Amino acid sequence: MREKRNLTSDEISEIVDGFDPIDWVQMELIAKLPPGKRIIPMLQATEMVRSGLRAAFSKKFPELSKSEINMKILNYMVYMDKNYEPL
Repeated sequence: MREKRNLTSDEISEIVDGFDPIDWVQMELIAKLPPGKRIIPMLQATEMVRSGLRAAFSKKFPELSKSEINMKILNYMVYMDKNYEPL
């Protein structure tokens, strides 16, 4: 298992350099929302990802039912979560 350590400012800058520019207007709008509503954009983005996976799996496995496709998505997401290792 990897030992955790704090990143230096240079390491953080190197990581974020590849990110899209920050949308400051969107950040301000989200910051003004009550905490319970800040999660809504994240949930919408997650649903969009699941929808894309559902379409891809439906195309790849046309013989599977909607429930079976959903189980494949769940299995895929659990697999990806287990294999994710933060820096």
